[in-house]
Amino acid sequence: MTGTVSFQQTAPPHSHSHSHSQPQPQQPQPQPQPEPPQPQPQQPAQPQRVIRKLVVEVVDARNLLPKDGQGSSSAYVVADFDGQRKRTATQCKDLNPVWNEPLEFVVSDPDNMDYEELEIEVLNDKRYGNSGTARKNHFLGRVKLYGTQFAKHGDEGLVYFQLEKKSVFSWIRGEIGLRIYYYDELVDEAPPQQQQQQPPLEDPPPERPKSPAVVVVEEGRVFEVPGGHVETTTFHEGSYSPPVVVTEQSHPQMVHIHGHPPQGQEVHGHGHPPPGQEMHGHPPPEVHFQPEVRKMETHRVAPMGERVRIPRRPNADFSPKVIPVKFAAETTAERIHPCELVEPMQYLFIRIVKARGLAPNESPFVKVRTNSHLVKSKMAVHRPGQPTDSPEWNQVFALAHNRPDSVSSTLEISVRDSPSEQFLGGVCFDLSDVPVRDPPDSPLAPQWYRLEGGAGDPNSGRVSGDIQLSVWIGTQADDAFPEAWSSDAPYVSHTRSKVYQSPKLWYLRMTVMEVQDLHIASNLPPLTAPEIRVKAQLGSQSARTRRGSMNNHCASFHWNEDLIFVASEPLEDSLILLVEDRTNKDPVLLGHIVIPVNSIEQRIDERYVASKWLPLEGSGGGPYCGRMHLRLCLEGGYHVLDEAAHVCSDFRPTAKQLWKPAVGILELGILGARGLLPMKAKTGGKGSTDAYCVAKYGKKWVRTRTVTDSFDPRWNEQYTWQVYDPCTVLTVAVFDNWRMLADVTDEKQDFRIGKIRIRISTLESNRVYKNSYPLLVLSRTGLKKMGEIELAVRFACPSLLPETCAVYGQPLLPRMHYLRPLGVAQQEALRGAATRMVAAWLARSEPPLGPEVVRYMLDADSHTWSMRKSKANWFRIVAVLAWLVGLAKWLDDISRWRNPVTTVLVHLLYLVLVWYPDLIVPTGFLYVFLIGVWYYRFRPKIPAGMDLRLSQADTVDPDELDEEFDTFPSSKSPDVIRVRYDRLRMLAARVQTVLGDFAAQGERAQALVSWRDPRATKLFIGVCLLITVVLYAVPPKMVAVALGFYYLRHPMFRDPMPPASLNFFRRLPSLSDRLM
Repeated sequence: MTGTVSFQQTAPPHSHSHSHSQPQPQQPQPQPQPEPPQPQPQQPAQPQRVIRKLVVEVVDARNLLPKDGQGSSSAYVVADFDGQRKRTATQCKDLNPVWNEPLEFVVSDPDNMDYEELEIEVLNDKRYGNSGTARKNHFLGRVKLYGTQFAKHGDEGLVYFQLEKKSVFSWIRGEIGLRIYYYDELVDEAPPQQQQQQPPLEDPPPERPKSPAVVVVEEGRVFEVPGGHVETTTFHEGSYSPPVVVTEQSHPQMVHIHGHPPQGQEVHGHGHPPPGQEMHGHPPPEVHFQPEVRKMETHRVAPMGERVRIPRRPNADFSPKVIPVKFAAETTAERIHPCELVEPMQYLFIRIVKARGLAPNESPFVKVRTNSHLVKSKMAVHRPGQPTDSPEWNQVFALAHNRPDSVSSTLEISVRDSPSEQFLGGVCFDLSDVPVRDPPDSPLAPQWYRLEGGAGDPNSGRVSGDIQLSVWIGTQADDAFPEAWSSDAPYVSHTRSKVYQSPKLWYLRMTVMEVQDLHIASNLPPLTAPEIRVKAQLGSQSARTRRGSMNNHCASFHWNEDLIFVASEPLEDSLILLVEDRTNKDPVLLGHIVIPVNSIEQRIDERYVASKWLPLEGSGGGPYCGRMHLRLCLEGGYHVLDEAAHVCSDFRPTAKQLWKPAVGILELGILGARGLLPMKAKTGGKGSTDAYCVAKYGKKWVRTRTVTDSFDPRWNEQYTWQVYDPCTVLTVAVFDNWRMLADVTDEKQDFRIGKIRIRISTLESNRVYKNSYPLLVLSRTGLKKMGEIELAVRFACPSLLPETCAVYGQPLLPRMHYLRPLGVAQQEALRGAATRMVAAWLARSEPPLGPEVVRYMLDADSHTWSMRKSKANWFRIVAVLAWLVGLAKWLDDISRWRNPVTTVLVHLLYLVLVWYPDLIVPTGFLYVFLIGVWYYRFRPKIPAGMDLRLSQADTVDPDELDEEFDTFPSSKSPDVIRVRYDRLRMLAARVQTVLGDFAAQGERAQALVSWRDPRATKLFIGVCLLITVVLYAVPPKMVAVALGFYYLRHPMFRDPMPPASLNFFRRLPSLSDRLM
């Protein structure tokens, strides 16, 4: 890269300044500098290292199985972790032993502690029992835990785990209480003097055998695939987990970890990595993983150019489409893009750090000019106590760059003074010589460049000083890109890509038990009991108990009623309890209690929580007003729903100690959008769209950068999530950014462009899906296609390993949802409160995610009434029952001999099944297996998006849409409301008729033996007696053959009228005639 001072200005020939060759950015300026003095060798300080220790406190066990032959057990506990084995003392003759013994282990590899396994076994000591000839201690149960369930010291809690079996034939019962935590300890370490004296090896070590290649790594989790070798770098706690690129090749399979934060993660400082995250330029060392690392199989992805055939549908414009991959050929073994699911986008990066020795100035700034871009930096910042000739900027620019156009292009960087645009000097670069930075290279070191005057500049004699900067060409995967000023998104504060986290939510359970010593008014009418209620408030949530039952002996009121609220960390709110006397029209406050939420006890299982008596306070802090008996706890064993249950993306409980290990990694590449409609009007009447994309899965939200003024934005950003349950849904939506154009006092909402959902369980393991989905929006005016979004999705997980299959046999929700379930209406109310808390939390971020974005992503309005949704659900029920209708039609065709060959074959099959009844069940399962194999060829080739016909959006009536988007309460005129009410009454009348018909059929079946129709009952029981005698006398196989052949008889032997049995059933009485 050369630096040439040749600014285009009018000047005589002799005024051209000289040109000199600038060194490469990787080398310092060739300026003579004195040799620095060599430091004297000093005694190195005593080195220290951090040792992580895991403490397993064995508290007690409950309800163990007696194994000593005397109705009891002498139990002790053995814990095995990381090759270390320790045990507790033996508690003799106790089925509920208490140990309270801590077992301490040393964690050899803290970075991979999450994947270590802790095995705890409970055994019966044979020395203390009458076990006879027992050669070993009896097994009482075991518990297996993983590092993800360990808590940091101070956050641990007592957890009771159900004891598990060792084999199918084990007889186990009971549970064990454990308190598990870890802490870091700083210890001194002696200097390795022996290693310093060891001579270097003359011969290189022999080549190690190739280790299995890794397919995906996130947060230290490693999954293996056969063949290849691994290159990786260790990242310590507190640093980000670098994304991983996998290249499928035949020899060998390579995995490269790139040292840049994932898209949307904030970078500390001005483009520099956070402390402790700098990666060196030398290749990362090869790491051989321990055998404890969980293995994951993978299958090769289909060739990138292969197209997937999509079945034709009438609404082809509203169906997902496969994206032809055009950039796969650019991915070679020599250069692997770190975000392999997206297209690499070239950017010219200019990092302006600072300057020194400038000419006198007031507020200098830097101007960057290329053939297609002209940008200005912010005003310089002067450090206190330093001269004004050394300003600092610390700013990075990312300009869209096209490599073929850079052959004859130049980059001009000039320093100017802000009030007068006075030229203070500049440098010029040839873009063809700018280096290309390939992660995981370290950030390019900035250099000092001499500022030169322009050609013909009258102030060239005043130019002096140097500027420190660096210039390189990179992609959107560069660690400087997230916080850089980008040419396609100039509004930095509102257009940067970010990653958000939802707050940690708890269920707060309050049991109101009793209130005593209330000061109740004495002027009540005779025989009138006071109506005392307790009202609870937590933030915007409010609930009231039922009327309390009064105890006449002690003048107390009882409820024993549970009230549940949603609390959000950091638990800064307070729970307010109000005791009200609502006997009269106006309620009277009898006392109140204020309880800080952070002082409430937390529990993660169904263990008992002690109740408390709390004093009531008066309105003015007066005398004693009574007391209240309460039981309070924060429930960590529930999953707080903030999404609709059918589109939930996470089912983990609140308490981290109860989390199971992840089963895979979800990778999402947001490529871009096509054909977006104009959302706003610019000056001059031209339409414009400033689109950004939001994706949500679990607690992690991601937001791409906003590409301004583009109908075909290209984001090309890649994100990853850990998947704990594949039966979850990923939500992706596109919005038009209005907040970046609003003033501080003007609150504008972002406009929705469309949304899609992808169920993770529908994705094949380790396969990349690159598809284009239509963005559909349903409004008052009807359905509108707003454009298309292009996504690349991959779910990296084992295909049919036990870890993945075991997930399908586990309960969908945490254990507490089944032990102490919540009502449907109660869950819906709590979900609304949780949605408001998440929206308020994300609105405080910068840039904020508005409440309209959060509500749209979480489907907060899914419970509202809609005639369209009712029709859609009705047709879904019809589609579910369609196979029964098809089976009945097929049997009818068989019985009517529509196809004689098929009917004859059915006769033969029926004879075989009747003669060999043992073949009926296996034949049925074989038939189901063959159906599944047959439908394999019709399986979905791509993840489905929003279904237009299933939603009944293509045939919806405009008035029904207007009703669906109406507010609550309604804002329409009385006449419109009357018409809609009458239409709803007509629909309800039809439903009422159908329900009545179902009830009538059931009542006719009951009337067979209820003697409501004596003659019909006599006939029925007489026929039943006759059938009994026949079945006793005739072999059942002959009866079955006769009945089957009678049903399959030829039409020439059939009567076109209904059979006598059906006529008899229809004549039976129902209770319809007794309705008023």
